[in-house]
Amino acid sequence: MKPISDYNDYRLYIRDFYEERKLMTGLSWRGFNKMAGYASPRFLKLVCDGKSKLSSVGAIRLAKVMGLSKVQSSYFLALVSYCNTSVERRKQVAYEHMQAIAKDEKVRIVGDDAYDYYKDWWNPILRELAPRVAVAIPAKIASLFYENVSSEDVRKSLDFMVQAGFLKKNKKSYVQTDKAILGSSEKIPKAIRNMHKQMAFFAEKAVDNFSVSDRNFSGMTLSVNRAAYDQIVNELDSCRKKIAAIVSAAEECDRIYRLNLQLFPVTKEIE
Repeated sequence: MKPISDYNDYRLYIRDFYEERKLMTGLSWRGFNKMAGYASPRFLKLVCDGKSKLSSVGAIRLAKVMGLSKVQSSYFLALVSYCNTSVERRKQVAYEHMQAIAKDEKVRIVGDDAYDYYKDWWNPILRELAPRVAVAIPAKIASLFYENVSSEDVRKSLDFMVQAGFLKKNKKSYVQTDKAILGSSEKIPKAIRNMHKQMAFFAEKAVDNFSVSDRNFSGMTLSVNRAAYDQIVNELDSCRKKIAAIVSAAEECDRIYRLNLQLFPVTKEIE
């Protein structure tokens, strides 16, 4: 299951928790509600379906049932407040609390102002590349890209990321302000989808443009059901986190790579 700081909707977290426990222990909605102290055997399902809301008292109780740590519980309570309130000021306070907790975990959760970060595919690459160039001159950085990026695009992107807080400028070089970036906005998915399309196109070109010593492609065609699919997704999440740990431990990095994890249906559901 993903870390709680990966979520921007408490309903999704509760559902994922339930689905994982159902798979592992056979937990039912009735049993889950009983553990959380609810008389209704369907209340938490209604919450997950968006037909009801979790109260602050219920959130505290449920956090204990789910075995959340102190930090995780704080994030969960802020997440409940963030999703439930329609008052902009309260929403901002909850969001800032989530941001602070995530920052302690070296993950930055970004909101509506980060749409531009995902809109242009070169931004995430520049965020990794710029801190590794001793003298960050836009023209020099642009020349390191395999795909065509102008020095003006690089300059604008670096200025944007400094202003938005993704990078910090130290004289002629840059440093990252956070180890990881996580989108948290209803507007962002569209930009991320466009980025996935662009990166998939680059991956297609990479098959022919790079030798097998510089790129790794493999694939499987699978016959699965929903439970197996969910297990595979969990394994991919776990793998992604292990890779992130390897990257964090690496020193003197000399190249930027893009890793695409792709799992998608190629047929309709079989009756």
